[in-house]
Amino acid sequence: MKLKVTALSVLLYTGISAQNIQNNPGSNHGNKFEQLGTILPTPNIYRTASGAPGQGYWQNRADYDITAYLDEDKRNLKGSETVTYYNNSPDELDYIWLQLDENQQSNVKNADYQFSSTLPKSTTDQNLKVTELPAKDNGYGVNLEKVTDASGNPLKYTVNKTMMRIDLPKVLKKGEKFIFKVDWNYNIPNRIEKGGRGGYENFPEDGNDLYTMAQWYPRMCVYSDFQGWQNHQFTGRGEFALPFGNFKVSINVPADHVVGGTGECKNYEQVLTSEQLARYRKAENANEPIEIVTLDEAKKAEKNHSKQRKTWVFQANDVRDFAWTSSRKFVWDGMRVTIPENNNKVMAMSFYSKEAYGLYRKYSTKAVAHTIKTYSEFTVPYPYPVAQSVEAANGMEYPMICFNYGRTEKDGTYSEGIKNGMLGVIIHEVGHNFFPMIINSDERQWSWMDEGLNTFVEYLTEEKWDNKFPSKRGPAWTIVDYMKLPKDQLEPIMTNSENINQFGPNAYAKPATGLNILRETIMGRELFDKAFKTYSKRWAFKHPEPADFFRTMEDASGEDLDWFWRGWFYGTDPVDIAIDKVTIATPDLNAVPTPNEIKYTVEKPIQNEFEDISKIRNKEDKNIAFVVDKDKDLQDFYYRYDRGQEKVDTNKVYSFKIDDKESLDSKSKDKFKDITAYQIDFTNKGGLVMPIILEFTFEDGTKLRDKSSAQIWRHNEQKVSKTFYFDKKLKSIQLDPMRETADIDTSNNFWSNDGASNENSKFKVFKQKQEGAVRGSSNGQVNPMQAAGKKN
Repeated sequence: MKLKVTALSVLLYTGISAQNIQNNPGSNHGNKFEQLGTILPTPNIYRTASGAPGQGYWQNRADYDITAYLDEDKRNLKGSETVTYYNNSPDELDYIWLQLDENQQSNVKNADYQFSSTLPKSTTDQNLKVTELPAKDNGYGVNLEKVTDASGNPLKYTVNKTMMRIDLPKVLKKGEKFIFKVDWNYNIPNRIEKGGRGGYENFPEDGNDLYTMAQWYPRMCVYSDFQGWQNHQFTGRGEFALPFGNFKVSINVPADHVVGGTGECKNYEQVLTSEQLARYRKAENANEPIEIVTLDEAKKAEKNHSKQRKTWVFQANDVRDFAWTSSRKFVWDGMRVTIPENNNKVMAMSFYSKEAYGLYRKYSTKAVAHTIKTYSEFTVPYPYPVAQSVEAANGMEYPMICFNYGRTEKDGTYSEGIKNGMLGVIIHEVGHNFFPMIINSDERQWSWMDEGLNTFVEYLTEEKWDNKFPSKRGPAWTIVDYMKLPKDQLEPIMTNSENINQFGPNAYAKPATGLNILRETIMGRELFDKAFKTYSKRWAFKHPEPADFFRTMEDASGEDLDWFWRGWFYGTDPVDIAIDKVTIATPDLNAVPTPNEIKYTVEKPIQNEFEDISKIRNKEDKNIAFVVDKDKDLQDFYYRYDRGQEKVDTNKVYSFKIDDKESLDSKSKDKFKDITAYQIDFTNKGGLVMPIILEFTFEDGTKLRDKSSAQIWRHNEQKVSKTFYFDKKLKSIQLDPMRETADIDTSNNFWSNDGASNENSKFKVFKQKQEGAVRGSSNGQVNPMQAAGKKN
């Protein structure tokens, strides 16, 4: 879902997150680069240490056969569904859980996740109401009419707020299926007034409604190997966890409505006019959008409210959800898109009212096509037959269909901000077909696996749409203001959806930015892209968890990224690396080396400082015969020396000289005469380690760049130094010149060689003699055997 900046972003409540466990938190090293082994779940037969599904991986399935009746006059939806639930788990189930999402619109059936409230400085007449205690039912939420098994026998069930438990008449064993039926209805809310994802928008000027029917039927919860039933309440924020299945949906609406839904419509011949059907057939082979329902037809339909009815029938396979839209206001266009990776021919389509015509007719369907093609390059080939964008003044996603915003002014003009926002939301919501509709993560627990991963690929897709596209999430510099916030306003990305303070930056922007930093700065595009595709391929049509993503990215790339997951996903520290000091040194090329005289005495017998308990007990044990005591050939000089049987003067002073350097010759002096050394001292002020990226500008105007990996901080996470030798004078040093690490304070990222605050020194340079020390030799020192005049 695409979030706008709203008052939600300043709600203050404490988040609950996965712990960033550290074994040595008081140290200046060994924490940032500690492995995640103590944090991630233990691999098993269902989920492997490589991040791939294991040989025992399983997931349950739910197929739906649904009929729906839209009563436009009463703004009521009536539905009946037959659900076939397959237990592929090794567990025996004696109850199942369903989601009743519409109960969130009820003031007496909702999840009751309240927020703190205070006196307003000002309010409106609509908001100023007498507090009703107890609250009166506002008439919204699901009304269950009947819950039975396949034979019509009533089933026992319990509704707990937005969740519904059905008790099974007998245990559902592995490999078995259970068929049940539910009849229900609910009053459709005004989505513009009440908020939420599903509902209607009324257009007073022409008296028509535009319906976006989402979370509209009782939906099966996920039963998984890592959690059991995912039956967390729906609060309106954390979205969904849903099993895959096949859907057949019949939707009865007023005859002049146009309907778009998940999957393929199976009866266009019955619901379209002959002209519209001919246009649809033409659009099936078109490479430019063709209007299937024209603007003129939509305007005419607005004026006449038909009392006749039509039923639209849709089929969707291997999807986790079904949503639909219905209105007589719709213009409908479409074109054929071919996905190169699997040669899949997809109908890209858009539905929009006259209020959005000036933007959607030009851009929407082409943006849909661009999105599914680009996402297919970076993840998995788009597998479905349809991809649709619906203009509905919001942003929300479902398989093969999504709802977006973007309307012109009445005169047909629009701002650049509205245009770019529309393109961004279409790309984002269509992109959700991949995350989480195909790579099916648990949005209710980990919003970032849905929104963050999708926002990242949205950024890649926007960049390929227009190199000048003003992407707000993805580039490292755009996350800086969020990372600057006080710690009491931050929480780790690894925080449950309901408990995130600043939802947009935390669940969307920060994970997207982190992945972009991995791709551009840490791993490189080629390595990252291969690993990201591996994750997408492994977990397509499955239920991945965070550990599966973290492990796959490392397994497929050969990069140890635990430090990055720990810092960026489990922590709240920002990046703030500072250039503290630059010390300049020039070489003393005329230095004369002085041999180093070493004075020493011969080694004393090597004896243990303390006779430990093992040595004492071994010596007292009559059953132990020591090898050197039995074998006389092993009893050399040092056997006797250590036992006091050989005498050596250990007080006599000996000496030797190390003379391994000599003065530079003229050729060497000429070679090094222009060398200057620069020691740069850095401080990690923010706490989050990151590569050190430097741009050197020289006095002659030339530039050089250097990048040290984040591992430079591994032995001291607070301070490091790096020395460079250049044969021309430095003018300045810029840290993170491309602003690619999300450094929150760039004022300490620059050094200029103005001479005012520089430390200058000299360092001596000698020529190394070729002879050197040989490992295992004494380098001429007298040993005890020599001092005693013995050879054995």
